[in-house]
Amino acid sequence: MATPDFIRTLRASAGHQLLWLPGVTALVFDDDGRVLLNRRSDTRRWSLIGGIPEPGEQPAACAVREVWEETAVRCAVERVVLVQALTPVTYENGDVCQYMDITFRCRALGGEARVNDDESLDVGWFAVDALPDVGEFGRLRIKQALAEAPAWFEPAVFEPPAAG
Repeated sequence: MATPDFIRTLRASAGHQLLWLPGVTALVFDDDGRVLLNRRSDTRRWSLIGGIPEPGEQPAACAVREVWEETAVRCAVERVVLVQALTPVTYENGDVCQYMDITFRCRALGGEARVNDDESLDVGWFAVDALPDVGEFGRLRIKQALAEAPAWFEPAVFEPPAAG
């Protein structure tokens, strides 16, 4: 996937060490209840649409922008589906990143789904009962986006360090 310029600048001084970054995922549904997916050029796998907000960009605006850039579909954000820290990823060049992902449920407003940049090999609408393999990441998010209940969160308890 394309690396934003601000990350290239960070990498110039940080090297390959872990960068903690924001990320967004957009689950776009059409009027028939199908979900929009792209087949990524880097992994060649079907995936949910997503990306990294530019500095100062609101996460929902980033989701809408990423959908347009990758698929030529216009959409509107309906709600937050899930907020989750993902496991670190090591890229082929040795860069390590960990993302705080905000997943949004979106509604398609128009545009013809097509490959719109070099990040995708293919783009398509899929019925939720006939999805290609999108992995656990995708399955969990699609399931949560279809639920009307608020997003689930893993239990979290903060234990302050012992005084010492």
